[in-house]
Amino acid sequence: MDKRDYYEVLGVPRDADENAIKSAYRKLARQYHPDVSKATDAGERFKVINEAYEVLSDPEKRGVYDRYGRAATQGGFGQGGGSPFGGFGGFGDISDIFDEFFGGGFGGRSNRQRGPARGNDLRYDLEITFQEAVFGVEKELEVPRLETCSHCGGSGAEPGTTPIRCPQCNGSGEIRRAQQTILGQFVNVTACPRCNGEGEIVTTPCTVCKGQKRVRVTRKLAVSIPAGVDDDMRIRLAGEGEPGERGGPAGSLYVMLHVKPHGLFQRQDNDILLDLPVNIVQASLGAEVDVPTLDGPTKLTIPAGTQNGTVFRLKGKGVPVLRSNRRGDQLITSRVVVPVKLNEKQRKMLKELGDSLGIESLNKDTRSVLEKILDAVGEAFS
Repeated sequence: MDKRDYYEVLGVPRDADENAIKSAYRKLARQYHPDVSKATDAGERFKVINEAYEVLSDPEKRGVYDRYGRAATQGGFGQGGGSPFGGFGGFGDISDIFDEFFGGGFGGRSNRQRGPARGNDLRYDLEITFQEAVFGVEKELEVPRLETCSHCGGSGAEPGTTPIRCPQCNGSGEIRRAQQTILGQFVNVTACPRCNGEGEIVTTPCTVCKGQKRVRVTRKLAVSIPAGVDDDMRIRLAGEGEPGERGGPAGSLYVMLHVKPHGLFQRQDNDILLDLPVNIVQASLGAEVDVPTLDGPTKLTIPAGTQNGTVFRLKGKGVPVLRSNRRGDQLITSRVVVPVKLNEKQRKMLKELGDSLGIESLNKDTRSVLEKILDAVGEAFS
């Protein structure tokens, strides 16, 4: 990649305007920045992308490149071996772009990062019952989180004392080191190791937070679980995360829902599924039975001749649809149960019933044995 044409590196035509070049650079920089990309050659790609943008984004440098090619950027060009581009110290527009993407300059933080910063988001895993997920519920949570120390007001210093300006970075919060490379002079910006980029040092730490500016507390929060939520859904409580730094907004609390399975019901989107066992007499002659629903028992008519696997639908007996007054349905699947333990009288009756069907009719009939038995039972009781 390091031998390719600069236009090819950025993926733009030779007549690309300034906006097209900047847009292409931003996309590639975000993709191959070493702090973001997992590619093994990300660092080398990133260096070449920066080099291409530094040349093509400057009209004068671009003109020289178009006339003389890449040799003009590599030294050994013209008399004295000097590059007409000079050093690349400061990077100008490039630093602005990386501030936008990554919040700081090359390899470190800039003064812009010392402004307000949003607090961290938090996660809370909450287990609820099947019925609570269906009909909704109010829950009280106990959430441990970091909060601004009320004793020192978040300064980290004991009340009555004030932090002092960091003598190593002179209050800037960053250390700048110039480095000469084959591409020119690079300025490497890193956070000051003495003040951790804050620009100030606490000489008398707060006795409560020990200079950390925040303390861990447990807060009770009320959360409303709406009707119709499902497993693995999440509820966002804005501003209930950790507080921001330097006056920044607090993060959010995400409540992750885990629904316990039900002993009878299964859920399919907003429908409730139920397997209903019926005996061969009920399936053959028909019956009216009580079936469980989310709202309590209700009557269901099983018509005569009901087959195994027949599905009955109870309208509006399912799960409420989120942010709606509608509900799904309950789907009831018949499961015809064949008896496995018979007394002598029952065995004799079934044998007589089987004999009455006849061997010839059984051989010619393509129905299943269960279906034949059900039909025979229906005839016997008609």
